[in-house]
Formats: sequence, C-alpha cells, structure tokens
Amino acid sequence: MPRGGKKGHKGRGKQFSNPEEIDRQMRLQREMEESGGAEKESSSESEGESSSEEESESKKRSGVEGLIEIENPNRVSQKSKKVTEIDVSAPRELSRREREEIEKQKSKERYMKLHLEGKTEQARADLARLAIIKKQREEAARKREELRKAEEAQAKR
Repeated sequence: MPRGGKKGHKGRGKQFSNPEEIDRQMRLQREMEESGGAEKESSSESEGESSSEEESESKKRSGVEGLIEIENPNRVSQKSKKVTEIDVSAPRELSRREREEIEKQKSKERYMKLHLEGKTEQARADLARLAIIKKQREEAARKREELRKAEEAQAKR
C-alpha cells in the first residue's frame, strides 16, 4: 500500500455524457449563436459605427464580474492591432543579443580606427618592427651597392 493511505485513480469508474444531454447542449449553443448573430446584424444596420467598447459591454460577464468592476493592474489584455494602426516608422526595441552585437561591431571599428592612426599598443609594436625591417633592408641595399662598386673597380684594373 502506498504511503499516506491514498489510493490511485486507476480503479475509478468513467463518466460518460448522455447523448440526450449532448444534443440539448448543442441545441442551446446554436440558439445562442443565432440569436446573438441576429442582434449583432440589427444593431449594425441601425448604427453604422460600432466601437470596441460597445462590443465589450455586450459580452456577458459571468459570476462576480458582472456585479463588480475590477481593474487588475497585472492583467495584460490581448488587443489585436489593425494593419492601419501599426506604426512601421517607430523604432523597435532591440534584443540583448542584437544590442551586444552592435556594440561589439562599434568597438571593433573604433579599435581599427585607432590602430590605423597608430595609437594602440599593437600598432606601435607593428610600426617599430617595420622600422627595424626597413633599416635592415637599407643596410643590405647599401652593402650590395658597395660590393657592386668594388667589383666594378676590380674589373676596371
């Protein structure tokens, strides 16, 4: 026997709806749709404009909702926007990843700009290395020139 002495749900009897009950519920639902549709048609014919406030008031409120006006600040109402109401030109909020990606690109561009100006440590090291290589090449070129002149002088003798 399981702890707590509670029995499982597996041995319970199953409840089935009567076919008559299902038919009765479907009939009531059809009648409500037909009468609701007829009311909407007659009201739309009499009044050309119907606002969302009128439609929300016409909805039946069940239970305490109909008696008491409750304003829950935490409740988010799902409002569907029309295509004409959507403002495409408004700036949309960027996600964290998008903001980080843009920030990363900007910092990389800033670094490359400083690097080209020679203001970063790496750029200074590169310029120093290039200066050393340039001096070595100049010395090698001077030595080659001296050797060539020396060979020409020996060839003339």
